[in-house]
Amino acid sequence: MRLLAALATLLFAAGFASGALAHAALISVEPPGAIRLIDGAGRARDDSRVSASGETISVAMPADLPEGTAVISYRVISQDGHPVVGSVMFSVGTPSDTKPPASAGNGLGALIWLARVGLYLGLFVGVGGVCFARWISRSLTGTTVPRVALAVGLPSAVVSLGALGLDLLGLPPAALATAAPWKVAFATSAGRAFLFATAAMLFALLALRSAWPSRALAMMAVVGVGLSLAMSGHAATAPPQMMMRPAMFLHGLCVALWIGALAPLAALLSKPTPATFAVVNRFSAIAVPAVGVLALTGLALAIVQLEKASALVETRYGLILSIKLALVLMLLALAALNRFRFTPALARDRGARSILKRSILLECAVALAIFAVVAGWRFTPPPRTIVPETPLAIHIHSDKAMFQVLVSPGKVGKDDFVLQLMTGEGTPLAAKEVTLTLSLPERGIEPMDRGASLGPDGYWHVRKVELPFAGRWRVRIEALVSDFEKITLADELDVPPP
Repeated sequence: MRLLAALATLLFAAGFASGALAHAALISVEPPGAIRLIDGAGRARDDSRVSASGETISVAMPADLPEGTAVISYRVISQDGHPVVGSVMFSVGTPSDTKPPASAGNGLGALIWLARVGLYLGLFVGVGGVCFARWISRSLTGTTVPRVALAVGLPSAVVSLGALGLDLLGLPPAALATAAPWKVAFATSAGRAFLFATAAMLFALLALRSAWPSRALAMMAVVGVGLSLAMSGHAATAPPQMMMRPAMFLHGLCVALWIGALAPLAALLSKPTPATFAVVNRFSAIAVPAVGVLALTGLALAIVQLEKASALVETRYGLILSIKLALVLMLLALAALNRFRFTPALARDRGARSILKRSILLECAVALAIFAVVAGWRFTPPPRTIVPETPLAIHIHSDKAMFQVLVSPGKVGKDDFVLQLMTGEGTPLAAKEVTLTLSLPERGIEPMDRGASLGPDGYWHVRKVELPFAGRWRVRIEALVSDFEKITLADELDVPPP
């Protein structure tokens, strides 16, 4: 046991020594298609110069840009190995209707999801099942499912890494035959996670074939599962990493120990032997603390990722977590029945064996559903990483008054206007009535008036104003400061597309 503990400690230290204090960094990518420029005439340009320094990307514009709205679309890599995609728009002279390039629907998202589910099967069902066979049942009986899971998991890991490279560079699936997607994927934290995941599954395969070192190999494999999850992903890279990475490591380890045991247990109950009852009891003794650690680490990870309880229903990440929690509660209920009711009944009631087997098979089905749901996290950022949209702001002033206008979210759709009225000296300007007038002549939208209401914060508010088109809107504000005096200021507001 001391040798195994030393091996596990060595693997754990190797996994965390270089990554625990990592910071977000930009990774240079090839080809330059990760940064694309479309000029005001709608033409894709390849003559912009892109340079990177630390976390800053600089794009030098060509000197001959035509008039109109230009779009710079970008794909950069976050610390957790996921692509960050967006666009920056600016106008040269009169704005035009240039739009960011649409993503091609080439089925890459489905491939990434399938590969992620396959990887989970290999790590949790495959490696966890081998660990159960070597440490709990001490027999290879019932290892057919873990063997199949490992056979699925290894190619899924390769496909997952290649698909990540395609996603990071915005390339079609045919580009898998080139070096670019593999090179950029290996350079991310996902590359290290891939190496640990692959090593874990290979150790598990060796543990099935070898004799004397099989238990050591199985232990190294299950430790590798935890390390692979702690290397990359939204949860593992969240601050404080000194807490989150170990939490993710323990979470993955306990998932493998629990879920990996289900299929072999069901197989053992199909053809029971005198030792079956002892195996079930040994697993029950380990499952209880494992589930406890799983619940505590899962709670810690969820609190950090969500930041507030309302995110469970207000964000896609939270909705996925809510579904996962509902499925986990089902799993816990089944596990409790198995541990405290069906397992004790095995010794005195032969019929309990079939009931326990059906319950374990139901656990397997719920676990597969959890894998399918959790794989969806690959496509949505956690609430902690969502940056609030910056409102548009314009400042209008004259000798008599200064008006500060904030427009939120500041894009096509329904927007809220906040008006701060000040005198020419910068002191608050009292007004009896305030009217906001908007127009967009280039789209044939005539002036539309909306009355503002004075809020408890001292600012004037106009809520839910419909801005149906992008473009340079004309803004006029009329403030009735007395029965005989009205101050009117006007300016223009550039509204970007949605």
